[in-house]
Amino acid sequence: MNASTKPYFIRALHEWCSDQGFTPYLAVWVDSRVNVPMAYVRNNEIVLNIADSATRDLTINNDAIYFSARFSGMVHEVYVPIANVISLFARETGEGMHFDVEPLAEGNDAPHAAEATALHLASAEQETSNDEEEDDDPPPSRPRGRPQLRVVK
Repeated sequence: MNASTKPYFIRALHEWCSDQGFTPYLAVWVDSRVNVPMAYVRNNEIVLNIADSATRDLTINNDAIYFSARFSGMVHEVYVPIANVISLFARETGEGMHFDVEPLAEGNDAPHAAEATALHLASAEQETSNDEEEDDDPPPSRPRGRPQLRVVK
């Protein structure tokens, strides 16, 4: 798959899940480029709920996905390079798309997750609200087997 199409598919799938009332989940390969709460990483993978109700200031651009989210009541800044996205799927149906992960080049850590998170923090509002919904449910594991695409009418 051409790497330049990946962010467009991710944005489209996120929009489709939201429009259908499904919860978009993002499976991510964790390496030094990614900034996520490491307590939730299993076998170098993490599955994130990226629904609008579970994130704050969600941005999906051509280089990365970043947002703030609560994990066990604690706010964390999340940064995921597009290259590290494994799949995006609907929690309720498992429908979605699998992507190739682009390996980390030797000696190339750019952009650094810490720097990107700092930029996101500088641009995002620093307020948090006590009345925000808190999702303490651990994310479900990724569907097993080959990914399947279905025609949705």
